[in-house]
Amino acid sequence: MRKAILRTLSLLLFAAGCWLVVGGIRLGSLGGSWFYMLWGAVNLAVALLVWRGNPLGFWLYMAATLATLVWALAETGLAFWLLLPRMSFPLAMAGLLLLAFWGIAHRDAHAGFRLGVRAGILPFAFLIAVLGAAFLTSDAPGPSTTSASAPEEIGDAVDDAGEWRDYGRNKAGTRYVPAAGITRANVAQLEVAWSYRSGDLPAAYPEAQNAYSFQATPLKVHDSLYFCSPRNIVIALEAETGAERWRYDPGIDTSGIYMLACRGVAYYESEGDVCPRRILMATLDARLIALNADTGAPCTDFGEGGEISLLEGLGEVKPGYYLVTSPPAVVNGVAVVGGFVLDNMSVDEPPGVVRGYAATSGRQLWTWDAGRPAEVGPWRPGDDYTRGSPNAWSLFSADEALGLVYVPTGNATPDYFGGLRSAAQERYSSSVVALEATTGTLRWAFQTVHHDLWDYDVASQPVLVDLPIAGERVPALIQPTKQGDIFLLDRRDGTPLAAVQEQPVPQGKVPGERYSPTQPASLGMPSLTPPPMTEKDMWGVSMLDQLWCRIAFRQLRYEGKFTPPGLDRSLSWPGNNGVMNWGSVSVDESRHLMAVSSSYMPLLLQLVSREDAPAGEHISFDANGVPVSPQLGTPFAVRTERPFLSPLGLPCNAPPWGRLAVIDLQDRKLLWQRPLGTTRDHAPLGIPLPGAFAQGGSIITAGGLIFIAAAQDDYLRAFDVDTGEELWRHRLPAGGQATPMSFVSRQTGRQYVVIAAGGHAYLQTTLGDYVVAFSLPEREGATHRP
Repeated sequence: MRKAILRTLSLLLFAAGCWLVVGGIRLGSLGGSWFYMLWGAVNLAVALLVWRGNPLGFWLYMAATLATLVWALAETGLAFWLLLPRMSFPLAMAGLLLLAFWGIAHRDAHAGFRLGVRAGILPFAFLIAVLGAAFLTSDAPGPSTTSASAPEEIGDAVDDAGEWRDYGRNKAGTRYVPAAGITRANVAQLEVAWSYRSGDLPAAYPEAQNAYSFQATPLKVHDSLYFCSPRNIVIALEAETGAERWRYDPGIDTSGIYMLACRGVAYYESEGDVCPRRILMATLDARLIALNADTGAPCTDFGEGGEISLLEGLGEVKPGYYLVTSPPAVVNGVAVVGGFVLDNMSVDEPPGVVRGYAATSGRQLWTWDAGRPAEVGPWRPGDDYTRGSPNAWSLFSADEALGLVYVPTGNATPDYFGGLRSAAQERYSSSVVALEATTGTLRWAFQTVHHDLWDYDVASQPVLVDLPIAGERVPALIQPTKQGDIFLLDRRDGTPLAAVQEQPVPQGKVPGERYSPTQPASLGMPSLTPPPMTEKDMWGVSMLDQLWCRIAFRQLRYEGKFTPPGLDRSLSWPGNNGVMNWGSVSVDESRHLMAVSSSYMPLLLQLVSREDAPAGEHISFDANGVPVSPQLGTPFAVRTERPFLSPLGLPCNAPPWGRLAVIDLQDRKLLWQRPLGTTRDHAPLGIPLPGAFAQGGSIITAGGLIFIAAAQDDYLRAFDVDTGEELWRHRLPAGGQATPMSFVSRQTGRQYVVIAAGGHAYLQTTLGDYVVAFSLPEREGATHRP
């Protein structure tokens, strides 16, 4: 029996040694570390000794494991999640060898041999202690070093806690809830108050091929909640109970649409018209619909029978090439609508125009065409739009006092080859622009990426907040970006309020392409851009798959954040999923604290010459299942592969893959940062590694709490805004890839937190059709009435 155990261990060591030697030689030949080759040679030597039952094999392995620890600490320091793949296999094998030889020593009369094996406990215990110390200090939020002021008296703002009338609660998009019924002291008592199911599930449409994502944030107006399902079904619920009041199904055409999503609806009140209280929704099949907020019936004074077509004037629109996923921004009676243009299909795609419509009649008032040449002048009715111009698919904000709407833009199509873009198409791409809400006239623009070749479109809703700067209160705009920079601008004129510097970036060599020599960097605000990736950052569950990732990394071209795409495989880090996406940020308006969720998902890119690209005008897949987008009209198609995975299906970049942070906007300092979520639902054996990929936003309450789901593990969580401590979490029935909302009941004074739980197909979270409301037990929750 003992002989069989030793020979089994010997075979394991031999197999690992062969892989490490062969892979280590390959890695070293690519300019990487030679340690894996050396460690593999040790494994082969130990395998031979253990096969023979020689205890020298145990001590050789233990000594080599200690040497491995020294090497690992030199590469990573006490970073536990980077130490783990380097030490997991050596430590596991050392433990197995210790047990095997301990059994032999227990039966061996030779005292020296017995003593020698037993002494092996000391270095093994030392190894465990080092890893334990690293784990205890790993990426946990420390005590807050906040210098922010104590909460101010909210005063009249409490009266507004009963409403959530815009996607971001207000037109400024702050997602701040001026209610303190739920606090640090009682949040642990939160329980489900009610749960609602819409019935909008893939199973209800078995013939459909669309992916699903339930991203909606409900509005709260008076005593009703309003939201849309992935198929644009508008639903009104009784806010107290979750009982359905009405629903309206527009019967959308989903042809060609890859992902079904609707982030929300808009609300507008006026006097003397057919629908004095109305819900506005833009659809995936490009309609703008007005519904009576009380009954769900179409407002017959709006367009034709309650709707207008957003395809008017766009020219040819192939199925799925133009759709709207975000709600309109209603500003001073004007519904401002953008649209999503399908990425990377062609240079001749629908225009990415922004348009303003009268919220009462649906009459088009203006159009802003980001690709229109300046010398042509502003758009006039009857003018053509610029095809392939930058779109504006995300969420808008507005300052009604200034009369401005703030629009984040994408880039001209396609994303990864820009050699054919005109100067006009470049001018406002990947920017935040301020438009006059009543006329569409451009007031100012700030570009976050020049000649964007990385799909770093501005995905996050701009957030408006007044900040004390140099003794005066300045109207500011916060613009988070995919690349991890946060720009702080004066929202009156777009002037940076925090230092921005143009920095040189790498230049590419693709024929027909051109490159911006510099890119703007926000130096005056904390950055969430990840450090440049190195071979040492590669991850895995063991040295074996980590070695694969290190080899794969060395085979990629990578020159930092703005590594230009090329005909070879390159690493885009951060990738086009973005450090920050449509979830944007939330801001405590009274204390000027900003909560930021971030995600870290690399993208592998490769341009494919037209001769080698698959034929056709649709997205195809190569032999490895990697999508290839055609980019018709350019010399190149593009392969886009995310995330960067090992053969075991785990990311090659180390955790945490998702984080939550708080930034003091007044002092412009990062106060704390911690992992967000776990890999419970995705890692082998359900191992809850810290910090999962995330999609969705947060809210901040006057009770000192941050509520956020977003991560892949289907939990809604509450964190202490001052310390980052997780105070409460609840398992949702499906993925929470949405931004929650909160309100105070006008009837009972109870504070509710509500979230759509329906998952995200691309993040592989649990799909569902739930809206779930949480509140304190009734005796605890009624703290004040708005």
